[in-house]
Amino acid sequence: MPRPRLLLAALAAAALALAPALTEARPGGGSSMGSRGARTYSPPPSTQTTPGGGFRPMDRTMESPTRPATPGYAQPAPRAPIGRPNPQGGFFSRSPFMAGLMGGLIGAGIGGLLFGHGLFGGFTGFASFLGLLLQIALIAGLVWLVMGFLRRRQPQPAMAGMAPGLARNAMAGDGPGSMGAGRPGAAMAGSAGPDAAPVRILPEDFNAFEQALKAVNDAWSRRDAGTLQRLATPEMARYFADDLADLAARGWHNETRDVRLEQGDLAEAWREGDREFATVAMRFSLVDVTWRLADRAVMEGDPNRRTVATELWTFTRRAGGPWQLSAIQQAG
Repeated sequence: MPRPRLLLAALAAAALALAPALTEARPGGGSSMGSRGARTYSPPPSTQTTPGGGFRPMDRTMESPTRPATPGYAQPAPRAPIGRPNPQGGFFSRSPFMAGLMGGLIGAGIGGLLFGHGLFGGFTGFASFLGLLLQIALIAGLVWLVMGFLRRRQPQPAMAGMAPGLARNAMAGDGPGSMGAGRPGAAMAGSAGPDAAPVRILPEDFNAFEQALKAVNDAWSRRDAGTLQRLATPEMARYFADDLADLAARGWHNETRDVRLEQGDLAEAWREGDREFATVAMRFSLVDVTWRLADRAVMEGDPNRRTVATELWTFTRRAGGPWQLSAIQQAG
């Protein structure tokens, strides 16, 4: 094979090998996503579990800013779910179909070079190749427009937009695996106004947060969309569904198992209208591994090694109702 063809083939192989891959495929994808009501654009207070602060702003949220973000705490930039390129790229980066199509065409061209037929040797001529590209582009463009129209018509969940003053009542645990339940009494936190009743976070609430951590990861590993919809807000359930679909499109499956809460405490709890919110910092360990569905080959992680993550999970409920996960935020 002539040297230029060898060089071109090597460059193409290197480009494919360096294509974007998942960094963390567990629930949330190692990003910050969801809504914290009127505090979505404000950083949570530091806690004993997250003493350094430095929380990452939301990468994905449906909450519209009602006031300027806290200085030094940038508003979220558009970010695609795990496995998708950044939507600020070109058309091909926003469309996995077109990206895959062009990859196939480039692969066909490389194959032609390798077998001595020329870059477009598999086609009858350059004009026919352009015609094929035009037809495919028209079809893909129509599909892209229809999908965008359908996504825009999906209902967008909304939350109350009151702007309470930032209040904090951190409640640290009594050791590994605890989240405030060992301390007497309840955690009290500020509310939306001076006359409103404070939010009481009881030991049973901390237990519910810990159980939610395990239940969400279990449902994620089983790809149980129905359970995720019950455990999370519609916004979060939609993000989970998008991320699971992205993994499936790659032929991958992420499994998070044996989740253990190592330490947790309350960052803040507040009320907005008829809804209550609680943000808790949790450091937990788990086995996090991504498999290839076709042959169970490990793509990321180690099935025999535990990893540790520190995140802030925000839960919301209407008075007397069950808590639902409304945001996952990365610490540090």
